[in-house]
Amino acid sequence: MINHVVLFKLKKFPVDEKIKILAELKSLLEGLKDEIKEVKYLEVGLNYETDAKSSDIVLLSHFESIEDLNIYRTHPEHLKVVARFGEVTESRAAVDYTF
Repeated sequence: MINHVVLFKLKKFPVDEKIKILAELKSLLEGLKDEIKEVKYLEVGLNYETDAKSSDIVLLSHFESIEDLNIYRTHPEHLKVVARFGEVTESRAAVDYTF
């Protein structure tokens, strides 16, 4: 199994707007579980501190193989989500490992 862990930091937004964007992004990511059969597990966490210097969102997802992870990465539904994240995030960090 492959564990795909991604951390995102949002650009600067007023708190009310940031909270709305975080909810939207969480929903977009969680929707991928139903759209992409290669996703075996998916969890999205939002940092409870809206003004934290650390990351704002974490994505944890599991795949049977690197090949399945690569299918996910290039899937059209995933690419739509990637485009939206690109509009509102300033940084991303990821780690993929077997477990």
